[in-house]
Amino acid sequence: MKTAKIPATGQEFTIGKIVCLGRNYAEHARELGNEVPQAPVIFMKPATAVIYDGGTVHIPAYSQACHHEIELALLIGRECRDVAPEQAMEYVAGYGVAIDMTLRDVQDRLKSKGLPWEIAKGFDTSCPLSDFVPASTVADPHDLTLRLSVNGEPRQNGTTADMIHRVPGIVSHISSIFTLEPGDVILTGTPSGVGSVKAGDVMDGEISGVGSLKVFVH
Repeated sequence: MKTAKIPATGQEFTIGKIVCLGRNYAEHARELGNEVPQAPVIFMKPATAVIYDGGTVHIPAYSQACHHEIELALLIGRECRDVAPEQAMEYVAGYGVAIDMTLRDVQDRLKSKGLPWEIAKGFDTSCPLSDFVPASTVADPHDLTLRLSVNGEPRQNGTTADMIHRVPGIVSHISSIFTLEPGDVILTGTPSGVGSVKAGDVMDGEISGVGSLKVFVH
């Protein structure tokens, strides 16, 4: 059982589903040669993908190109279905740091065949996740700096101000498709600068005012 914690309030949730947005930063979409989407691009990871600060990402043998993608994570605190954007923030209990690990070669191969690519995104250890801070302590989730380094070398340095789809709209849109339950996590997309990691690397991720995350690669 994987859990999400808000230490400041003593709350702990069992993680249900992890709903992720792709291409939510225009520069990231362009760096991968993808069109900037009009509607949110959604995929999912299982809760078994989660590892915590100090954990290890295990790159599956079926991939030779594992990429890092730092993201702002949302923790849902109350059940919601078909919530309007104006009320959506009431359902966000906390914010955290996530790294969406992606097997880029596997993803590209499956996409080229028109096949689903969950095995490129949802493998065990593909979702490093920090503890969460209470949503009330983050004045504006669209004014946060995201940074990720590998072995001390800066890779990603972006801002949530560049999100195409903002948090209220994200929660509203997802809740129109899936009922969101307490403990569900939403990953909101990554800025440009994604790149590969290999066994022996160390990743350090940080989001200003939210937290940090260090994970190892094997």
